[in-house]
Amino acid sequence: MNKKYKVIYADPPWRYEHPVSNSRRIENQYPTLKLDDIKRLKIPSEDNSVLFLWATAPKLTEAIEVLESWGYTYRTCLVWDKEVMGMGYWFRNQHELLLVGVKGKVHPPDSKMRIRSVLRQKRGKHSVKPHIIKELIGKWYKGDTLLELFSREEMDGWESIGDSIDGKDIRDVLI
Repeated sequence: MNKKYKVIYADPPWRYEHPVSNSRRIENQYPTLKLDDIKRLKIPSEDNSVLFLWATAPKLTEAIEVLESWGYTYRTCLVWDKEVMGMGYWFRNQHELLLVGVKGKVHPPDSKMRIRSVLRQKRGKHSVKPHIIKELIGKWYKGDTLLELFSREEMDGWESIGDSIDGKDIRDVLI
C-alpha cells in the first residue's frame, strides 16, 4: 500500500487464550490474529495522524501495546456501554473501549462537536460497533483520508481493509 491515511479506525481480531467452550470461540465468528501479528502490521498512516482502536476490557494492555507498536501515543478513550451483559471471566462485561492515539501533530475534534466519554447504545450482532462512531469521526476529520482496518462493512467516505486485501491475508500485505 502506497497511500497514507490521516485517520485510522481499527477493530483488531483479538485472539483469546481461554475460550469457555469450542461453541463460544471467537474463531467461530471470524479469523483472529496473535498479538505479535497485530503489532507487526505496517499501518499506512501519515506522520501526523490519529488512531481510534477498539479494545475489550481483557485486551486493554495488549491494545496499548498495539497502539504504541504502530507508532501512536495514547491520549484518551471512550467507553461504549452496550446495555446488554456479555461474557467474561471476572466480570460479565457490557462495555468496550475505544482508545485514541496520536502520531505527530493532530487536532482533536472542534469543541462544539465533542461528545461524552460514555456512549450508551445497545449492541447488535457479534463485534459490530456503533455506526455513530465512524460517522462522528468522518465529520471531525472531514476531507482527510480515512482508513478502517479489519472492516466488516463499508461506509461512504472511508477506505476499508478487511481480513484480506485482494485475496491476500492482511498480514502478507501490511507486514
